[in-house]
Amino acid sequence: MSRPKPQKRATVHDIAAAAGVSRGTVSRVLNGGYVSAEARAAIEAAITEVGYVPNNAARALKMRRSQAVAFVALEPHSLFLDDPNIGSIMLGANAALSLADHQMVSLVVESARDTERVARYLSGGFVDGAIVVSARTRDPIIRVISDLALPAAFVGHPPDLDQSIPFVGIDNAGSARAITTRLRSGGRRRIGMIAAALDRDSGIDRLNGFREALGSLFDADLVVEVPHYDYGSGVKGMRELLQRDSGVDGVFAASDAIAAGALEALREAGRSVPGDVGVVGFDDSTWAVRCQPTLSTVHQPAKELGSCAAQLVLRQLNGEHLEPGGQLLPTPIVWRDSA
Repeated sequence: MSRPKPQKRATVHDIAAAAGVSRGTVSRVLNGGYVSAEARAAIEAAITEVGYVPNNAARALKMRRSQAVAFVALEPHSLFLDDPNIGSIMLGANAALSLADHQMVSLVVESARDTERVARYLSGGFVDGAIVVSARTRDPIIRVISDLALPAAFVGHPPDLDQSIPFVGIDNAGSARAITTRLRSGGRRRIGMIAAALDRDSGIDRLNGFREALGSLFDADLVVEVPHYDYGSGVKGMRELLQRDSGVDGVFAASDAIAAGALEALREAGRSVPGDVGVVGFDDSTWAVRCQPTLSTVHQPAKELGSCAAQLVLRQLNGEHLEPGGQLLPTPIVWRDSA
């Protein structure tokens, strides 16, 4: 019994014949170039008709491209899994890369050894570009990306980031100033802050915005520093703040996760929220709506940040020249029940 012959793979020639256009026009559509709307519609219909499937492996070999982009998160492994912001940024980046037929490769950097391993990986041709999240000031990964001249985009803006590397972020200082001013306008006078991640731009800027909003009411003793944007830091930070001043009547937590921890510590201490103490957070993450009471917070457009960062990398891979600098996305205040 003879076996059926394997079906011939459809080619660009087949698409051109079915669409009634030249092979060059088909190639422009397949490579993201411009053609008329009529030609594009005819080619897309022909692709379906002939059952064309792009040979991405051959295309990547010809272009010396991997069709992959690294998502580099500079966070402890536990926070990488628990932080809803990181997850949303990742999903936004992955969606944009997927539309462009690129694979996303996730890399978590927690130690110097991780940095060395990731540096070797990035330099090995396994990825065409990188999206970097949560870089600290003077983080070695910044120099690695710069030395490799790898198409990249940062979410956030470390002060020592090379001007040639684009970034997307938010106005952390302005947002912190706005929500602290709103908290103060409710009559709160002993307002403290649980300040996190002061080794990176987001943490420093949120503290600066808090200080600016309070002006003469600012008291450095009412600022408790914690290492991470996590729930446990919020619990410990709020306990410390109450020990320093039991009369605190307002708290700006540097993230929603920290605010959730602060609420737990206030419950332990028998303080009502917002009756005795008004609490505000930052991110408008899933923490904000899971808390009781629900959190007043700053909305951080995490998915949009990831999507924009991915698009910045893709534009570089397409040969576009990007103007130096970055893009800031809006961060409206979302006022709920906690203040």
